[in-house]
Amino acid sequence: MARPFLILLHFFAIVCAFGQNDQLARNYLQQGQYEKAAATYEILLKNQPGNPTYALGAVEAYQQLEAYDKASQLLLNALKTGRPLPHLQVELGYNYQLQQKEKKADSLYKQAIAEVQNNPTYAYTVGRTFEEHTLLDQAITTYKTAMNSEGNLLFEIQLARIYGEQGDIALMLSTYIDLIARDNKFYMSAQRNFAQFITENPENEANQIFKTLLIKRSQQEPNLLYNRLLSWLFIQQKEYGKAFAQERAIFKRTDDDMQGVINLASITLGADEPDATREILEFIIAETADTGIKLSAQQKLLEIRVNGAKPTDFPSIKADFEQLLTENGKTAQTLSLQVAYAHFLGFQMDNKAEAEDFLQETLKLPLSRFQEARAKMELADLLVLEEKFGSALLYYTQIQKKVENDVLAQEARFKVAKTSYYNGDFEWAQTQLKVLKSSATQLIANDAQELFLLIADNSLEDSTHTALKLFARADLLAFQNKTVQAMETYATILTDHKGESIEDEALLAQAKLYEKQQNFAEAEKNYLKIIAYYKEDILADDAYYKLAMLYENQLQQPEKAKQLYEQIIFNHADSIYYVDAQKRYRMLRGDILN
Repeated sequence: MARPFLILLHFFAIVCAFGQNDQLARNYLQQGQYEKAAATYEILLKNQPGNPTYALGAVEAYQQLEAYDKASQLLLNALKTGRPLPHLQVELGYNYQLQQKEKKADSLYKQAIAEVQNNPTYAYTVGRTFEEHTLLDQAITTYKTAMNSEGNLLFEIQLARIYGEQGDIALMLSTYIDLIARDNKFYMSAQRNFAQFITENPENEANQIFKTLLIKRSQQEPNLLYNRLLSWLFIQQKEYGKAFAQERAIFKRTDDDMQGVINLASITLGADEPDATREILEFIIAETADTGIKLSAQQKLLEIRVNGAKPTDFPSIKADFEQLLTENGKTAQTLSLQVAYAHFLGFQMDNKAEAEDFLQETLKLPLSRFQEARAKMELADLLVLEEKFGSALLYYTQIQKKVENDVLAQEARFKVAKTSYYNGDFEWAQTQLKVLKSSATQLIANDAQELFLLIADNSLEDSTHTALKLFARADLLAFQNKTVQAMETYATILTDHKGESIEDEALLAQAKLYEKQQNFAEAEKNYLKIIAYYKEDILADDAYYKLAMLYENQLQQPEKAKQLYEQIIFNHADSIYYVDAQKRYRMLRGDILN
């Protein structure tokens, strides 16, 4: 029994040794130590002369050393196996090309492509080998040869990628469109590739080419695919009216397929485009036969009205909420509407008692545990609004137990921390935030990290937390929609605690409220103060990013925005804004976004 075990152990030792030597040879290649790489591959090939990985590794090392004869001999020996190996013919041809022996190289390339004609499946390895050596025209010929065969092989992705590398944007986009037209399963893959070239700017070359291609194809051969792609293009360009026109056309030419219109409404809602969203929602309400979809659209339409409403509008909005509830009933199926109504009563109309009583009635319905958690979350938020912190904490804790491990539980834990912070219990808030920083969803984790650092940074200098308590009070006032009082409290901090660590936090929080009031000039001043006096501190990237967005979107100063995004890219690589700053910087510079 021992002898077979020893043989097996010896075999594994040999395998491991070869694996280590292969890795060593590859490391030598990557490090530019070509003589060592060649020597290592020669040892490996003595033991496994037919191993193609070792052979190609040795060829690469020989070529770097300009030992072309050795590379040729190795490839010629490999081609003597008696079976077609057209990708090695390409390798041999490339070896001749490196020696300026163009005729020999071209002859071998043609032989390899001829083998693809005989057996189209060779196109995968032959085409890839041509691409690896930047022989793009030959790669195109290879893939087209295979596609023209009877095997019905798809190489549009490879061709489109090559056209993109060659800078032929029109042919690249057209090839991707052909691919989707042939097989819709490639739609999302092609769309991701489109996004590398399409920008928000309608004047961008790729955008114009794409639009022209789609309109021309649509005129020649009406196809819903072209409408969908035009809609997608207009969405990227933030031309939501044009996108809506395409989605309406799709709706009319299908069996009342409303999904594209619904998706567009979600996009415009998220983009804070109330006028466009309102038009789309009104269309959904008028056209859909689905009562659930209709109710959802009606609710969103009401919420848009709430966001732009003045106190004089509140009675009519309330009446519309109540009419919807009367028409659809107070059931588990209308929970979302009931929660939205309670939020409106408490946060906009300041009828907190009415809102709480309404939700208590809602909780008597036969709800799922997730629905119950959502209703209790809104009720707890209302209690925070009234500064009934103990009762709010009780509900948040119940939610954590009711939907343990769900994102709702994480949200509830964060609200426990935030409520404790509002109440001045910074130690308990920190305890909750430590858990959330590492285990929550990214958005909650970021918020938890931000609050954790706020408390930590402003507890070191002042053990009595005088400034921090005042700041928490200002944050609570902002949560309660008491914007004027919140602004006054931040101003008090900036006066009474000038030069303390909390000053940049107050400047940032105040700037956000200025933006909410559309007082962009004052917001700009605050961001500039943070950059001037606190550019080495933790909030510097926040100030750079928010000021850049302000310049780009509200103040229409793209050059200033570009300079600020550049600061994040070069000086704040660990910032949560880094990826978006890089994208927006390149877009403002006019780059193709690869």
